[in-house]
Amino acid sequence: MKCPLCSCVSFYLKDPDDEYETYEFAWRDGNVEFGGDVDQDACPEICDDTEVFCDQCSWHGAVETLKEDRS
Repeated sequence: MKCPLCSCVSFYLKDPDDEYETYEFAWRDGNVEFGGDVDQDACPEICDDTEVFCDQCSWHGAVETLKEDRS
């Protein structure tokens, strides 16, 4: 999945309990891959309604929006 504006595959999401904490991830082969320095057990679950932000441009929206834009 790619950003609908810039085609970037790198995104981040905000921690639901701490608005200043973010988790960076990339879509690779249909899977979410968090950065190597992130404890995988501490990462929030990414669902269809999770709001994600593009790491390269101003786009943000729900994961389901990215799924709808797949071609």
